[in-house]
Amino acid sequence: MATSMNFSRGLNAELVQPYDFEMLRDLRPFLEEYWVTSFLIVLIYLLLIFVGQNYMRPRKSFSLQGPLILWSFCLAIFSILGTVRTWKFMGTLLFTRGLQQTVCFANYIDDTIVKFWSCIFVLSKVVELGDTAFIILRKRPLIFIHWYHHSTVLLFTSFGFKNRVPSGGWFMTMNFGVHSIMYTYYTLKAAKVKHPSMLPMAITSLQILQMVMGTIFGILNYIWRQEKGCYATTEHFFWSFMLYGTYFLLFAHFFHQAYLRPKSKAKSKSQ
Repeated sequence: MATSMNFSRGLNAELVQPYDFEMLRDLRPFLEEYWVTSFLIVLIYLLLIFVGQNYMRPRKSFSLQGPLILWSFCLAIFSILGTVRTWKFMGTLLFTRGLQQTVCFANYIDDTIVKFWSCIFVLSKVVELGDTAFIILRKRPLIFIHWYHHSTVLLFTSFGFKNRVPSGGWFMTMNFGVHSIMYTYYTLKAAKVKHPSMLPMAITSLQILQMVMGTIFGILNYIWRQEKGCYATTEHFFWSFMLYGTYFLLFAHFFHQAYLRPKSKAKSKSQ
């Protein structure tokens, strides 16, 4: 612990200074207990999906344009702030201490900035379940990848936080980055503001890239698990590899269905 804290203090002095709000009370003890509660939250979430869809089936859809704009805008701002802080930290750590230091995670997990944003990141996965409420109340199609991704990310994030899963810093950082773009797009779409037509495809491409990078970081961590400062178990590797693998397949399938298949159909019809 002393080594970690000394590393943390040196890191802050050399790299990124924490803001006052990032030095608030540490929520780690509470959130480590939350790991058990996350299963209950996911169960309630899935139950509410079933109840909500049945409730809305005979009823007219709600517009909810104003609340949706506000919701997406708030999550976009939050994700952008998280992106700026975590990418600055992880990027500087990468170029000053090397890739292994960022992938192993153990040496910098007690840094003030990482502790704050990782706590907020875990809690944000519960908040983001609200995305599904808008889909149900507006009677939009609720696809499997949506609720599966929301459920498993919440569980894996809680698991990773409690068990200090190596490469968790990159998982958080990449997720913040993709969500900053994704929720900005959702805000523009809800407000009916014109946006680049390629933006949805770009977001899905970034999500697929995130899954590829996450798998690579997991493999590197497993390879380096015997190195001093690295902390990896077979359980960590198995679950991260399984989830990133299923996410990659699901997002790749979605990409094909949403952006490639319609074009091929249109082309065959024109011929």
